Amino acid sequence: MFYSLDILGTIAFAISGVLVAFNKRMDLFGVLIIAFVTAVGGGTLRDLLIGETPVSWMKDMTYTYVVLGAAFFAIVFRRKINYLRTSLFLFDTIGIGLYTVVGIEKGIIAGLHPVICIALGTITATFGGVIRDILCNEIPVIFRKEIYATACILGGITYFLLSNFPIQNDIVFIIAGIVVIVVRLLAVKFKIALPNIYSR
Repeated sequence: MFYSLDILGTIAFAISGVLVAFNKRMDLFGVLIIAFVTAVGGGTLRDLLIGETPVSWMKDMTYTYVVLGAAFFAIVFRRKINYLRTSLFLFDTIGIGLYTVVGIEKGIIAGLHPVICIALGTITATFGGVIRDILCNEIPVIFRKEIYATACILGGITYFLLSNFPIQNDIVFIIAGIVVIVVRLLAVKFKIALPNIYSR
């Protein structure tokens, strides 16, 4: 289950990166680079922080093949994907939901405190998008007032709350990931945002 979620998150973020690169009218090389950094950027930072080197995608070529496959899929079917105006948002949201629980599990395996595990999950879920946005000359979503990293934190809290009950780990993974996705979707639908600290 853990490995499957990691792969699914990689696919979602790779497609998200391709869609951003399309919007910036990048060439094929640019599209592939943005897809790759979006998919593995957060996980790379996470692995470096916990001292797990070489990082995951360097030890397992499956990640590289998955990123390339997802990127070419998005390129080939770009017209159908772009037809859905919310495609980028949906793939990005699915990605943060999946990667949050993957990052938390990595922290647990490393024997870290639950608070640090939640931080690792948030880093895993958001920093690929941060790198993507910086390379595309955009202000990263995490630095705006949108509910983004907050959704990851709530998903992480849900994970550890549920782990106190006799529930299978696979179910806990799924529920925590769904919480992240649902919170993000509801925040955007109902325009819920963090308070603005700047006075008008």
